[in-house]
This record gives sequence, C-alpha cells and structure tokens, in this order.
Amino acid sequence: MTTAAFDTLTDAHVESARRAHPGAFASRWSTAKRFIPLAVAILYVIASLWYFEFGRLLDASERVWALLRNFVVWRDMDTWAYRQIYVGISQTLAMAFLGTLLGTLGSLVVGFLAAKNVMPFGILRQIVRRFLDILRGIDQLVWGLVFVRAVGLGPLAGVLAIFVSDLGTLSKLYSEAIENIDRKQVEGIRATGAGPLAVIRYGYVPQVLPVFISQSLYFLESNTRSATILGIVGAGGIGMIIIERFRASLYDQVAFVVLNVLVLIFAIDWLSKRVRLWAIGEQGER
Repeated sequence: MTTAAFDTLTDAHVESARRAHPGAFASRWSTAKRFIPLAVAILYVIASLWYFEFGRLLDASERVWALLRNFVVWRDMDTWAYRQIYVGISQTLAMAFLGTLLGTLGSLVVGFLAAKNVMPFGILRQIVRRFLDILRGIDQLVWGLVFVRAVGLGPLAGVLAIFVSDLGTLSKLYSEAIENIDRKQVEGIRATGAGPLAVIRYGYVPQVLPVFISQSLYFLESNTRSATILGIVGAGGIGMIIIERFRASLYDQVAFVVLNVLVLIFAIDWLSKRVRLWAIGEQGER
C-alpha cells in the first residue's frame, strides 16, 4: 500500500478493520496480559529472596572463607585413617554397582510389561505403570531411611534403596525406548513363525540394547554419588565417614574424601564411555 493510499484512510476505515479483524490490533488488555506473567514471576522471585533471607549470605561470608581455608589446608596427614576411608569408598562403589545391576535386571522384565506394543492387556499394563509411579514418586533418600529401619544400618540398606529407585525410573525409560522401536524388524521376525520370546529376543532387544546399556551406565555413575548421600543416613559407605568428619570439624579430611569420590566418578565416566562405544560397535572412536 502506498503513502497516498494511507492518506485516504479515515478513522471509520480503521474502526471497521478493527471490528473485522480484532486479533490484528493490539489492545491495552492484550498488551497487559503479555506482561502480567513476567511481573508475577519477578514479584515471586523477590518475595522468595526475602522469605528465605538470602541476605544472611553476606553475614556468613567470614565463616564461609574460614570453612574454605580448612578445606584446602591439610594438617597431620600421616594420622588420617586411610584404610577406613578407602574401605568406605569401596563399599560405596559396591553399593552403586550392585543396586544398579539389580535395578537393570528387574527393569529388563518390568520395562517390557509396561510397553504398550508388547503388553496387550491394558489393565495389567496400567497396574505396572502405576506401581512404577509409586517407586519413582518416593525419593531415593526416603527409601534409604525405610530400608535402614527395615534391615538395619549398613550397605544392604543402600543397595535396596538404589535397586527400588532404579527399578521405577529405568523401567519407565526402558518401556519408552521399547515403544519407539522400528516395527518392521519385529514384523519380519514374527512373519517367520517365531514365538513371543523369540520376537522379543531378535526383534526388540537388538534395537534397544544400546539404549539400555547407555542408560544403565549413566545410572551407575549417578548412583555412585547417591550412595554417598545414602551413607549419611546410615546406609554405610563413604557417606558415614564424611558425616563423622564433618561432626568432628575435620574439614581437610572431608575435602580429601570428596576428591577421591570425584576421581572415582571420573574413572566410571571414562569406563562407561568405553563400554558404550563397544556396545554400539564403535571401538575405534576416542
């Protein structure tokens, strides 16, 4: 439209176009509606900062710097109980490995039961899924407290907590991977007259196995960190050593233990990558 054509427009023309196409013209209310959520979010953040008293961080600055100094200045290292520390780290790794292994094996079965393209009975599938919701809905730390109460202090409670938590989460992830497979391969196996187990073994498993391995290896790394927290509530491992050193204000030993846990996490990550590449047939990649 040219400038001359714009000059011929009157208020009546604009009002007629506004009535015919109301969505093309912004109103004060429509403009306000776009900014109301932003204003509410800003007010919520400000109220949260005030309610949780974030200003106390400024008052605690001296204590924070003193704590950090204690973390980096290590004293009397020859008197540290190294054997106890490394036994605790070994227990933590064993808890994470065994709990993840049991969760993976259980999820291999439950994941197929929760997949709609494998389990034709909707009622049974929904029961399985709701059961998994319960397992996922309760935090792993809460499971740790439950099993500490049930079986007593020690690594067994940590293994069971990791197993139950992983069963709920891995089964859901596995079922979603199963539901997204290429159906042509399954139909080809079924066309040969293979039974249900053979269809799963040769039609489903080859497609989802790399995904299963990748997810389980990630959970192994994650559960190594979680096992440290579980130890704090009495499930054994390095977590109990950390909380004991904290209570005794031995912050230099806490820093040493944390560094060892980080090295363990790095090693697990490196090994997981090697196993993952082997599983998908890319051994030569670095």
